[in-house]
Amino acid sequence: MNTVAKWSIAALAICATQAFAADFPTKPVRFIVAFPPGSATDIVGRLYTQKWTEMWGQTVLADNRPGAGGSIAGAIAAKANPDGYTLLMHSSGHTVNPSLYAKLPYDTLKDFVDIGPLAQQPNVMVTHPGTAFKSVQDVINAAKAKPGTLNFASAGVGSGTHLNLEKLKLMAKIDLNHVPYKGSAEALGDVLGNRVDFYFAPISTAIPHVQSGKVRAIAVSTGKRSSNLPNVPTIAESGVPGFEFSLWFGIWAPTGVPQPIITKIANSIREAGNDPVLKGKLSALGNEPMEMTPAQFAKFVRSEIETGAMVLKAAGIKPQ
Repeated sequence: MNTVAKWSIAALAICATQAFAADFPTKPVRFIVAFPPGSATDIVGRLYTQKWTEMWGQTVLADNRPGAGGSIAGAIAAKANPDGYTLLMHSSGHTVNPSLYAKLPYDTLKDFVDIGPLAQQPNVMVTHPGTAFKSVQDVINAAKAKPGTLNFASAGVGSGTHLNLEKLKLMAKIDLNHVPYKGSAEALGDVLGNRVDFYFAPISTAIPHVQSGKVRAIAVSTGKRSSNLPNVPTIAESGVPGFEFSLWFGIWAPTGVPQPIITKIANSIREAGNDPVLKGKLSALGNEPMEMTPAQFAKFVRSEIETGAMVLKAAGIKPQ
């Protein structure tokens, strides 16, 4: 086969891929959600899937597969057909798992293509209103008086809520007992039932319970106060100077999905996120915009993997 013929075949292949991407999607799209219904990842994700169903004219399904810090969902998505019709919806916990699990069922960097972030939000340290804890300093004092006796929930080993906890333990120099759950709804449920002392609840799941008085909000994890809970101080201004942590959510595809489809999905993330109605719904739940190109998101993901590894190493947590 001569060079001209090879170039012609390559050109035809490129044109075919671009045409396929232009028509994408032509059937339902499945998002494997790393946490259960009612979790922050699920809440934010479903707002986007509803908008994409409208935009694409195809059903966009949220398939919740919780467990193992989101690695169960990751394994399913990594092995999916790389045609763009099965994608992963995960949180910042996706970048923590490589440092928490000695043998993940996938390679976080090699088996996924980073498409883009959806939003970010603060976590809120909440406790049952029947407890005596009204500030971060109350928690620190109690933890130092009786190390390892206070129970702190997370949405699962490797979740953003877990990393938030480890960062607090490290910076405040306290020992807390970590109680992992399969997701935010279960963790928050045990705070509501006064069966666990604290939880760093994503603000999207915490707001209704804070407003109803069913939980007490002690502090937010971000560097500045949330406009949704303006009277709740930050952890940094509550006795742990310099503390800052945000929970973020993103979309990944299995490696091998054609670049034109990746680009189209990334553009759809940006278009949906700029929709005034969706933007208002996200903001009402405490979310802030987080717009990046796939290349920028890939760089961010690698930086977050490094940061997570440093925090866990400093906390003395070894891969399981």
